[in-house]
Amino acid sequence: MSTDRMRTRVTRLDTLTGLRFPAAFVVFLYHAALLAFLGVPWLSSSSAVTTYYDAVAHVGAVGVTFFFVLSGFVLTWSARDTDTAPRFWRRRFLKIVPNYVIAWALAMVVFAAPITDMTIGLLNLFMVQVWYPDFAINFGVNPAGWSLGVEAVFYLLFPVLLHWIKKIPAHRLNFWVAGVVAGIIATPLLSTLLVPAGAMMATEPDTSVNQYFFSYILPLPRVLDFALGILVARSVMAGRWRNIGMVWSGVLLAASFVLGYFTPPIYSTRAVCVIPAALLIAAGAIADDEGRFTPFRNRVMVWLGDISFAFYLVHYTVMVAVWKLLGSHAYSNAAAVGLMAAAMAVAILASWALFTLVERPITRRWSNPGKKRAAAAPVTGAVAAPAPAADAAGDADAEPRPLAARGAGETVGSAPAG
Repeated sequence: MSTDRMRTRVTRLDTLTGLRFPAAFVVFLYHAALLAFLGVPWLSSSSAVTTYYDAVAHVGAVGVTFFFVLSGFVLTWSARDTDTAPRFWRRRFLKIVPNYVIAWALAMVVFAAPITDMTIGLLNLFMVQVWYPDFAINFGVNPAGWSLGVEAVFYLLFPVLLHWIKKIPAHRLNFWVAGVVAGIIATPLLSTLLVPAGAMMATEPDTSVNQYFFSYILPLPRVLDFALGILVARSVMAGRWRNIGMVWSGVLLAASFVLGYFTPPIYSTRAVCVIPAALLIAAGAIADDEGRFTPFRNRVMVWLGDISFAFYLVHYTVMVAVWKLLGSHAYSNAAAVGLMAAAMAVAILASWALFTLVERPITRRWSNPGKKRAAAAPVTGAVAAPAPAADAAGDADAEPRPLAARGAGETVGSAPAG
């Protein structure tokens, strides 16, 4: 008999959809601070630049780590028993690549082309910039784009990872969760012990570029974050997860952010926050599954979550574009707040346009070519299946199913985005 939770209704993870935008917003805050270090002096006071950067130095990385764990979780939650790897990869390609290419082209037009050579531009276009220990390559066009290069590796590996993780007995899932967490925490330690230091980071003079690259950017160590999300999803689905609720999970995540001020960057960006991130994701999914109220499951937050992938890709380019359109000069502290508020508003509008005109039409039209043929066929002697529901990453082709349909030994395999 299955040890998975016995549910009779389809669960949409609207809380996790709503949580996506705060995670993207903290990346926005960090990139606003990073502008001054990358040649966009939008603050007139150097002390203000330093103060602001110190305040948000690792918050963007917390958001990225949250996204990586979330990706593994929602892909597993929305996985289909009858799915195949080619179908999964097709959906991922259509979900990710059109938006990514448009964002890449916008960044080239707005600021990157004059300062980016062809090799770096092409490496970024084809999402392989994350395999080179060189920040000029990693962040050479759109600074936010590197994480999609990492996600691409996640998607390639997902069918294999899920195939093996579903074989883990339910009573052993949390042991595997603990082991993967230990591996994540050990990664920065191993990077400092085994990777030659080389040059130091401009923004973090005490941190090695090579060691930071190995711990934070290189895809293979980050696969552990993704695998953690898969394992946590399986644990929740099997009823083995020790849920502490969204409030305490949120408190722990905030505490991990504060703790990050007292730890080296290669720890604060990932190792310190990964446990609270996993706890919060699981708590949000359980709250949705049980139908309990959360502040992230409302129309506004879900809409912002739906456009968050587009927002993540375009926000940096929009910030630079707004600064240029308003005169390319430095601002007082108060005026700089207004500048960033204007950039935020424009980025949301641009993200909505990208989501409405590109992302959603493409995924609906081409993600499941067989669905329209099936819908056109006459249905006799059966009740029509419910319409597909969007999963936590805004993937319109994912179909969450009752947990009762997900046996502990079943395949749970497919889809959402960065």
